[in-house]
Amino acid sequence: MFEQAKKLYGEYGVDVEKALAALKEIPISVHCWQGDDVIGLDGSDSLSGGIQTTGNYPGRARSFEELKADIKKAFSLMPGKKRLNLHASYAVLGKDKGKLDRDKYSPKHFEPWVKFAKELKLDGIDFNPTMFGHSMMKDGLSLSSPDEKTRKFWVEHCKACIKISEYFAEEFNSPTLMNIWIPDGYKDVPADRLGPRLRLKKSLDEILSVGYDRSKVIVAVESKVFGIGIESYTVGSNEFYQNYAAKNNICCLLDNGHYHPLEYVSDKIPSLLAFYDTVALHVTRGVRWDSDHVVLFEDELKEIAKEIVRNDAIGKVKIGLDYFDASINRLSAWITGQRAMQKALLYALTVPHDKLKKLQDDSAFTELMVLQEEVKDLPLGVLWNEYLKREGVPSDYLKEAKAYEKQILKERS
Repeated sequence: MFEQAKKLYGEYGVDVEKALAALKEIPISVHCWQGDDVIGLDGSDSLSGGIQTTGNYPGRARSFEELKADIKKAFSLMPGKKRLNLHASYAVLGKDKGKLDRDKYSPKHFEPWVKFAKELKLDGIDFNPTMFGHSMMKDGLSLSSPDEKTRKFWVEHCKACIKISEYFAEEFNSPTLMNIWIPDGYKDVPADRLGPRLRLKKSLDEILSVGYDRSKVIVAVESKVFGIGIESYTVGSNEFYQNYAAKNNICCLLDNGHYHPLEYVSDKIPSLLAFYDTVALHVTRGVRWDSDHVVLFEDELKEIAKEIVRNDAIGKVKIGLDYFDASINRLSAWITGQRAMQKALLYALTVPHDKLKKLQDDSAFTELMVLQEEVKDLPLGVLWNEYLKREGVPSDYLKEAKAYEKQILKERS
């Protein structure tokens, strides 16, 4: 069946073997926070800052050891090259717990994660300052706070995170994406929209002044339309961050749950590629709003993958996942989303882009429409099953995830 599918794709000018080989080498940064509902390891027991996790499915990881075990099992059922995406709140503090705050975290608090990632033979670690779930979030503000003590605390936290990111890059000989997202904003109509953004600009300038190797650390900023409790005004808007990133030669991260439902990140990717050497993604699935549902093999995901592939941007676009669902088996959620991203990339790698581009440039729009519809019927499932076979992972991952739940997760109360 695979050989027949390969021949059929070949009739459209698609080299299936080349596509499968390319897919295997595209790293996807998988987020750790699906396993514990974004609680972290540094003492927080609830979320804040416009973030919610819904559901109370049993089996949430409650410690570093439990989270490691869950990640190891989930990653064993994910095909392809993987990275690990950490938030700073996942510091393994040990004897420093209760003595050090986030502004004093250092590489030593993440050495256990490096050891673990090397054991799993991961491609690297990406990182995020954690500016939520903390008592120093005063009135919902961090880097834009008018309280200088609060603002400086979070500036120092981000500076510390840059040094930790540099440590990761050196350990894996691979650049670390360090992404800054803040939950700052106001629930109701603000009296001053400019002031908070000027304070945010000042904070970012101070963070970047720390001095770091830009070949090792890719600093990104991530915008958002709104969050729970900040419905009327978000300091870190798309316009603010796009301008700041362009002016300061850093990266702009696109989270496809952070825009209006009728805005599409797939359309934003080529716009950024016209100006940026690197574009970063947090791939999620927003339902009506930024709800961080598990990523599925849907049309917008396919379009995101197509924009990466057809613009020769596989090496330019950093793909990370960002979703969390506490209403279902967490391992299955992890695996489903990562496989959906990989499947979308395989789909994009097996579309005859050059032929389609030529039809567009020749204004052969009738032929273009027909060919675009034809390739949708090509037997992608056959190629996907062959890829899973070659990667040594089962197609039926739910069976193993449920067995792990029965053996391990059910014991967690």
